[in-house]
Amino acid sequence: GGVSVISFFAIKLKSKLGYDDALDVFGVHGVGGTWGAIATGLFASAGVNAVAKFNGLFTGGGATQLIHQLKAVGIAVGYAAVGTLVLAYVIKAVMGLRVSDDDENTGLDLTQHGESGYAGASSGTDTTMSDVAAVHSSGPKPQPVG
Repeated sequence: GGVSVISFFAIKLKSKLGYDDALDVFGVHGVGGTWGAIATGLFASAGVNAVAKFNGLFTGGGATQLIHQLKAVGIAVGYAAVGTLVLAYVIKAVMGLRVSDDDENTGLDLTQHGESGYAGASSGTDTTMSDVAAVHSSGPKPQPVG
């Protein structure tokens, strides 16, 4: 349960920091996985897992397992950061990291994939995006309550 709360706040922090993560991968997997690794160092129990060499900090094992887990987190973060930077550099050199503002405003389904995620020629109907917009703009208006 605790990791859900931690990931929730990590996702909320995204808007304050302004980084681009449409699928919330960092908040869920990065932060949630980091907490899971650290929590192992806090709560590990050889009584539950016979393979465990050390109990966690809160289960009578001292700080040994926690220190191992913190080192592992550091290595994983470093590996992910270096790998991400290498991939970003290569992708930027080959095709660029972002689409144009016009493409993004029009929609990537249309500009990058040549299809629409909604009704229209690519969906097998004769309805166009203009038709969809017209229906939505001319549909029934909400009535005031009271």
